[in-house]
Amino acid sequence: MQRRIFLSSLAGLSTLAGPSIASGQTSSVSLRLRARSRRHGLPIEQTLDWKSRETAIIICDMWDNHYCQNAAKRVGEMAPRMNEVLNSARRLGVYIIHAPSGTMDVYADRPQRKRMIDARKSRPPVPIARWCYLDLKDEGPLPVDDTVQPCDDDVVGDRVRRYTRQHAALEINAADGISDSGDEIYNYFEQEGVRNVVLMGVHTNMCVLGRPFGIRQMTRLGKNVVLARDLTDAMYDPREAPWVSHWRGTELIVEHVEQYWCPSILSPDLTIPGVRPS
Repeated sequence: MQRRIFLSSLAGLSTLAGPSIASGQTSSVSLRLRARSRRHGLPIEQTLDWKSRETAIIICDMWDNHYCQNAAKRVGEMAPRMNEVLNSARRLGVYIIHAPSGTMDVYADRPQRKRMIDARKSRPPVPIARWCYLDLKDEGPLPVDDTVQPCDDDVVGDRVRRYTRQHAALEINAADGISDSGDEIYNYFEQEGVRNVVLMGVHTNMCVLGRPFGIRQMTRLGKNVVLARDLTDAMYDPREAPWVSHWRGTELIVEHVEQYWCPSILSPDLTIPGVRPS
């Protein structure tokens, strides 16, 4: 369902973004996001009006490979669609941060990496953890069991590192940033006046929630956070509880995020310019 919604919404995306908005946009336009959250399990919709120059997208762990080959395959299917959204959002003035964790050595000489390292230091309102674990004081248990074997391959291989960098289908623009550090990303956001953060990438129940730049941490830092629910995927094996399809397992995690942490949106909302804020 998420994929069908995305593809129908993406039709005509390039014309919606408009050729007159140059890459490297410095003025701000309005983004009107149709956000979905949950209260007592029931969906609630609201409209968020965000200035593009106060908004950043963080791309979480869209690696070039994975020990779970079905997970890697889904990333490969998602990456070209994600890249189209990033290109359009970038033209509207949205900041793009590439965060393929554990691969920063590959990008050490890139100006996009140096930009993040050199950002002016800021004191965060709460400590930035190396990992934000599930805490039952803040949220309920995850709705899927990812503790035993989260990979849905027919034959699951060894849990070894197979990734080396970000997926090649995701373009890194001159104006982008590259970092897997919560401190660096927070410093850069404070320096540039970023108040609003969109998380996309993988995996929703693991890194998207738990990384030092993920949903839990960004929410605790006081940022306005949303999840792009059509550009994410969970690590879940249907052979584990609650014994539903992989796609339904991902939807359950999205609903969990909507209930306890932040709203979700459909990513084409990030590509459509609204009226210029006064």
